[in-house]
Amino acid sequence: MSLPFEPPSITPLAYFAMLVGDDDALPLFEAAVSVAQDEYPDLDVQQVLGDVDQMVARLRRRCPTDAGPMQRLRLLNQFFFRDMGFGGNVNNYYDPDNSYLNVILRTRRGIPITLALLWLELAQGMGLKARGVNFPGHFMVKVNLPNGQVVIDPFTGQSLSREDLSERLEPYKRRQGLVDDYDVPVGLYLQPANSRDILARMLRNLKEIHRTQEDWLRLIAVQDRLLVLLPDAWIEYRDRGLAWAEMGDPRQAVSDLEIYVAHTEDTMDRDAIERRMQELRRALS
Repeated sequence: MSLPFEPPSITPLAYFAMLVGDDDALPLFEAAVSVAQDEYPDLDVQQVLGDVDQMVARLRRRCPTDAGPMQRLRLLNQFFFRDMGFGGNVNNYYDPDNSYLNVILRTRRGIPITLALLWLELAQGMGLKARGVNFPGHFMVKVNLPNGQVVIDPFTGQSLSREDLSERLEPYKRRQGLVDDYDVPVGLYLQPANSRDILARMLRNLKEIHRTQEDWLRLIAVQDRLLVLLPDAWIEYRDRGLAWAEMGDPRQAVSDLEIYVAHTEDTMDRDAIERRMQELRRALS
């Protein structure tokens, strides 16, 4: 028996909002996969999740039942980086497709954060205590083992020593003035990132790519997701408002910029945005 009407379908943004509504029950991988629906509206998110579940099943079949955490980690890295051939897209790092997990499963090329998300999903399936790390400039993963922790670069599969990590941190510390008396231990940069922060970093990567390419329509779609994810991130209202201005929609632009001005504590930027709003209001009159 057919229904007399088609049930309304949920929009990609509403689906994302449903996924990220509760920190305690936020399905990180599913939410990350769903980001691709803006670019691939026919994407079947559940199919992608099923494909990854099949990868986990293949990996588990290779793993002896009595394997310890270190053996499971080695099997995972062998499977992910060597057998499956996942790795960084060194030839086209700023391709937006590097942020879409459905594409990465096909091409096996991505950027650190999306490769990390897939690796973490497999690690969870292997029972490993693995977390993502918001390391400056390059997302990492770490695994807690009985005798310590292992930090891995998901772009290359390389395990990183404290010396490696310190060397990678040096340029960032110099830029931030974190030297001599202001230096801080490497361990402070290895704190586990929560799911909301990981999604925000992923979306901001996409945002920067679209901003650089002046692709305002796609940028606004990413900002919509950021504001669902981080409703109090006032700077995202500013950036979406400026994108609306570039799109030639002063009404939407003013609406967003007013919210930013009402909440920002950056006096100099507030003044600049208020001047921009005056220009946009003249265009409305």
